[in-house]
Amino acid sequence: MAQAITLARPYARAAFELAHAGGTLPAWSQALAFAAAVAQDARVAVLGTDPRVQPDQLVALHLPAGMPADAPFAHFLGELAENRRMALLPEVAALYEQYRRESESQLLVKVTSAMALDATQAEQLKASLKRRFKREIELETSVDASLLAGVVVDTGSEVIDGSARGRLERLGSALI
Repeated sequence: MAQAITLARPYARAAFELAHAGGTLPAWSQALAFAAAVAQDARVAVLGTDPRVQPDQLVALHLPAGMPADAPFAHFLGELAENRRMALLPEVAALYEQYRRESESQLLVKVTSAMALDATQAEQLKASLKRRFKREIELETSVDASLLAGVVVDTGSEVIDGSARGRLERLGSALI
């Protein structure tokens, strides 16, 4: 896994720079998401390593419908196909999204709560996190009943554990 990320990083950086220079960050996000989904299909993944399959055929499989074959994204896919790196597309897409969020001063925050957050709670949490991190916040929520109560906020570089389970664990550690 670490090797795939390492291999994908220069491609993701190149994709980001091309999209940023062209002012097409959202379009590239959609195109990369599509291509990554195609690359994850087991039937397509086998073709990526088959020497009988030509790079232009791989590009055609991964190119979103309606996108011309001479578009910058198609040329980008062509480079991946020439180097037999199409399997890296999911990692490239994920890294591209990180670069995009950074450039747009956004932060993806994963929030795990004991119960589902309603819209008001999510907005209050978003506003609080925006004040703390001074960035636009994109929430990704999930539910884990084993937390008992509260939330765990994961920004990728920092974890804030406000769950009852976390508090009980810290109290247990302090008593030992």
